[in-house]
Amino acid sequence: MDFAYSPHAEALRQKLQVFMETQVLPQNRRWTELAESGVYPVEVIEPLKARARAEGLWNLFLPGLREDEPGTRLSNLDYAPLAETMGRLPWAAEVFNCNAPDTGNMEILHLFATPDQRKQWLHPLLTGEIRSVVSITEPDVASSDPTNLQTEIRRDGNDFIINGRKWFNTGALHPKAAFLLVMGVSNADPDAPRHHRHSFIIVPMDAPGFRVVRNTPIMNHYAIEGHCEVIFDNVRVPAANLLGEEHAGFAIAQARLGPGRIHHCMRTIGQCELALELMSERALQRRVFGRALAEFANNQDEIALSRIEIDQARLLCLRAAWRMDVEGNQAARVDVSAIKIVAARLQTRVVDRAMQIFGAMGLTNDTPLAYLWTWGRALRLLDGPDEVHLRVVSREEVAKAKARGNTPWSSQYVFTPER
Repeated sequence: MDFAYSPHAEALRQKLQVFMETQVLPQNRRWTELAESGVYPVEVIEPLKARARAEGLWNLFLPGLREDEPGTRLSNLDYAPLAETMGRLPWAAEVFNCNAPDTGNMEILHLFATPDQRKQWLHPLLTGEIRSVVSITEPDVASSDPTNLQTEIRRDGNDFIINGRKWFNTGALHPKAAFLLVMGVSNADPDAPRHHRHSFIIVPMDAPGFRVVRNTPIMNHYAIEGHCEVIFDNVRVPAANLLGEEHAGFAIAQARLGPGRIHHCMRTIGQCELALELMSERALQRRVFGRALAEFANNQDEIALSRIEIDQARLLCLRAAWRMDVEGNQAARVDVSAIKIVAARLQTRVVDRAMQIFGAMGLTNDTPLAYLWTWGRALRLLDGPDEVHLRVVSREEVAKAKARGNTPWSSQYVFTPER
């Protein structure tokens, strides 16, 4: 395993860094002003998207791009430093068409869409003409187990009819949101296997019977693109909108979530780097009792621990990305669960330290820290809570122990009293 960035990835990283500093970051104040006024900053985003695409910084996340599709084909390992760089500004990924949930939706459309679905939905996503939503989580069940989902997708002749309630539909208020990928129960047979009862279906945002109930706040923060609660009330769509095979929704969901999870982790590491930079600079500038904060041992410890923990998380993330490239997403499943736990907990820990160094300012929107802490806390639940991923890692270790049985090593280290 060689985790040095390839020459191609390093060249792209430097190019992206320059673009972020000269094109994107100068627009951050305007983006924030518009978002805080309740207007999605299309006037900021669209010109930047055009420039990014012209410079070849487009669809960097998708290794499976075909020759006739726009974008730069990168491995997961090569994409990692680029996602980290984008992550430093939470809205920047959209500039490069690398934002969630579109990346995950493009992944599964690539894998499962029909030619007509590719033409109608995937191609406009790849070119940045539209945005999309994934509609999985429900308020009335423990959605970390997707087999619990209750939204009904019922066949009616040449159509499907959808009824149910979902929430945390990220992007549902985006002005370019065009469709949702909805997961629901499509097999009413109670004796059917639990993992073969659900399907995915494409629902246009303007379908009669679909409505947004509210923009659900996260830790008292309202996202301008929305994390929405939505209703499907007898929503009728053509049977041609079924994604993949009927009753194969669980497998499709797993295919989507693996890459999406590690992309979140890559961006999180960039956000932690930003928090550490801000913390260190503030510690040099801020003085108490006649000394800079950086001169106090407890603050030095917090800075050092943050540096060490970020580097540890980056290495774990790169290993997971490497395994995805070399052995496939399924083989890297445990590694992805591990970094998902580590990255989310890292973000709240590092950002919390930075907030302490900043003092009261760290609680305000005058710095990005309050938002980054909020998002880090959300990461411990979205794409599967910590407890589910801990279970994945634990089960793998227990399975290894069962396969080993009693080894010579264990018999020499564990002493049984003689009788």
